[in-house]
Amino acid sequence: MVPETVTGRTGRVFYGWFALAGVALVIFVVGGVFVNSFGVLLPVITSEFGWSRAMVAGALAAGIMAFGLPSPLYGILVARLGPRFTLIFGNLLAGLAIAGVYFVQEVWHMYVLYILVGIGGGFGGYISCTTVANNWFIKKRSLALGIFIACAGLGGFVFPPLTTSLIAAIGWRETWLVLAGVIIVLAVLLGCVILVRNKPEDMGQTPDGMPADAFSEIELAESQAATEQKASGWSIKQVLKGPTVWLIGGFSAANTFTMGTMVTHQIAYLQDIDFNAMTAATTMSFMSVFSIAGSLLFGALAMRLKIRYLASAFFAVQLVGLVILLTSRELGLIYVYAAFQGMSNGALTVAMPTFVGVHYPRNRYAQVMGVVLPFQICSNAIATTVAGAIYDATSTYTPAFIAAAVFCLAGFIFVFMTRRPKQL
Repeated sequence: MVPETVTGRTGRVFYGWFALAGVALVIFVVGGVFVNSFGVLLPVITSEFGWSRAMVAGALAAGIMAFGLPSPLYGILVARLGPRFTLIFGNLLAGLAIAGVYFVQEVWHMYVLYILVGIGGGFGGYISCTTVANNWFIKKRSLALGIFIACAGLGGFVFPPLTTSLIAAIGWRETWLVLAGVIIVLAVLLGCVILVRNKPEDMGQTPDGMPADAFSEIELAESQAATEQKASGWSIKQVLKGPTVWLIGGFSAANTFTMGTMVTHQIAYLQDIDFNAMTAATTMSFMSVFSIAGSLLFGALAMRLKIRYLASAFFAVQLVGLVILLTSRELGLIYVYAAFQGMSNGALTVAMPTFVGVHYPRNRYAQVMGVVLPFQICSNAIATTVAGAIYDATSTYTPAFIAAAVFCLAGFIFVFMTRRPKQL
């Protein structure tokens, strides 16, 4: 039960922060288990069954595709059923599928289970969570999304060592039962059932907990009462006719292409240029910390600055970082690169849902996110494969990293060109 003092009635505490805490808990737990704990499972399960790493890693790739490619469908269902329902259903499915890893005996079992995890994450993950944040916040939307994205990064920081410790203590099968229990108790029961509520209007509140006269005319157009009138005739076909959604998808894909290339191949590149394995791995941890900082920084600054200019600045930071990596062999400058890349990735990851929230009405948010999210998924998958193929063909990562820099420059152009659709 939600405490009476925060039920959202007039004069009560603004409930939006509790709803945000719910979705932040979901992305922290489920994101940490789904993607980041898999890397810990990979060498253990291949050793036990004698399967190749490529065969097992394919299960995660299949799960990611199941998570991302049907996003237009997920967006439609989130809009129709409400994000709280899809959060509960999706994360319960993901938790049960994670528990099913306990029974794995054949490699195809992993594929089936991780496809189910991906479907559950699609229903109850990124689109549903950001829809909740977008519903509850207008003036503080970017800050709320920054906190949300930072919690995703925190899950990547916490769960790999936690999973490693559990496997050492109780075995890998039992570890996945424990992780499933964590998903069901913390993410589903506490995060979704107890904390999450769909939108402030359901609880007698307004976005940000502020009176209507505190919002500008444009911000009022994003409130539920206005969007029901101004956006009721909108369809996905109408959204796709304008350039805005394509530009948002374009800069999002540019960022994920760059970061997919670097995250996957950066450690190998640093070892190729004679840094030891521990130093190379440390740069990834350094990048993760700055990614969290970048998420929070963008969220705070976007409440005061134009997001188009702010996102352009972070693309410039990303580009400078790549130039440093390509031209330097000094350890100190390598850490500067890692800081720049981590901060820009964290910021630009927040930028995408912020742009959707700013440029489209609230009751179309989930559907537009469903259109944009596949840009990220496909770009990331292509980037990791292309960079590896380039290295195999040339025995150097330099052309691949130059390609990442070109995508970064394209992202700068796309984000700078993004404008509010003419219908609004």
